[in-house]
Amino acid sequence: MPYSVPATPIIQLALDFLNLDQALRAAEEAVPAGITWIEAGTPLIKSEGLSALRALRQRFPQACIIGDLKTMDAGRVEVDAVHRSGADIAMVLGVASDATIRECVDAGRHLGIAIGCDLVAVANPAARAREVAAMGVDLVSVHTPIDQQMEGRDGFAVLKEVAAAVDIPVACAGGLSPATIPTAIANGASICIVGGAVTKAPDNFAAAKACVEALSGVVAPQQGLYQRKGLSDIREVLSRVSSSNLSDSLHRGGAISGLHNRNPGPLLCGPAVTVAAHPGDWSKPVQAIDKCQPGEVLVIDACGQGPALWGGLATRTAAMRRLGGVVIDGACRDLEEIHGSSLSVWSRLVCPDAGEPHGIGAHGVAARIGGQMVQPGDWIFGDASGLVVIPAKRIVEVANRAQDIMEREQRYAAEIDKGRTLAEIAELSRWEKR
Repeated sequence: MPYSVPATPIIQLALDFLNLDQALRAAEEAVPAGITWIEAGTPLIKSEGLSALRALRQRFPQACIIGDLKTMDAGRVEVDAVHRSGADIAMVLGVASDATIRECVDAGRHLGIAIGCDLVAVANPAARAREVAAMGVDLVSVHTPIDQQMEGRDGFAVLKEVAAAVDIPVACAGGLSPATIPTAIANGASICIVGGAVTKAPDNFAAAKACVEALSGVVAPQQGLYQRKGLSDIREVLSRVSSSNLSDSLHRGGAISGLHNRNPGPLLCGPAVTVAAHPGDWSKPVQAIDKCQPGEVLVIDACGQGPALWGGLATRTAAMRRLGGVVIDGACRDLEEIHGSSLSVWSRLVCPDAGEPHGIGAHGVAARIGGQMVQPGDWIFGDASGLVVIPAKRIVEVANRAQDIMEREQRYAAEIDKGRTLAEIAELSRWEKR
């Protein structure tokens, strides 16, 4: 379907997969819900080449196909290649040189393919939008990239400025979902680019239908999925993910080893209040309970040794003050009192004998816990799979990435339930190192 200016706001489905078969399955489910614009995302084109565009054109002959090469140079060559592969729109980066953008526009006019300009990473998006519109691009895209989404950012303020600056269609990309599509439209978007909110959903058709309905103002239920949050809402995000998701988001890192959950049930989650203590000396740890705010996690470095410096009365006090949990690289006791309490308690050792409260140690210092260094304010998360430490300055990014991983795994689970194996879905044999 040749490009034409959308008469009313539309949904563009971004297929940002590495595997073409996955992308085609998602598109086949979503298109019947009313999707008419389909984008071969940059990861898909990098992985599968321009054959991805040809496959989409063959499978969806009536759709408007977008080739998101993010052209930075060689404008004529890349526009020609995208056109030959069946696309209706080719995307060039706004940070590309004026010469490249003009070359894309000239090639597009000659070949009959529209040119879109992605404003990602442009210093002044509104000013650049005016410039590229004057050069003849057909549309501009305000794009909040994935890595910035994970930091809790959105692009609606920039979208509003860009939409006011140009008379050509403006697309909005970056974490849109049925809950945020009306906001994008209210700020000037005529093209709402949706990726994960559809492609990671267990039911791609239902998710795409919700996005299409959101164009007319139908408010979707607030589930929190496919939306990235800032620091004020980070506990909400953490409530949906697992320690495994968090470790994956840390590039398989952050795991605290050798400690055991002494009270399975309560989730451990919160910023760390750290204590260094002599093994068995319970003075500093018990005093630290009074220093903790509700939701904080008391982290005690006792050199991984006994005797116990934590027990039933300390647990009772910490639960009363509503701590987010206690982590002890050392010993605890009184498990019969810890079991069934509202407090998550983890320790390396359990023993019946306690030490004496001599007060040897310090508050608010770096603690070495299970092979990880924990700084005051770092976040600790514990569930049935184990404990993970997250640097304080990265908690928003890591939590959002963990939810992204969880969302993706939900889609994998749905495909497995339909009869596909994990090896088939991930195409593992294709990615083996040879």
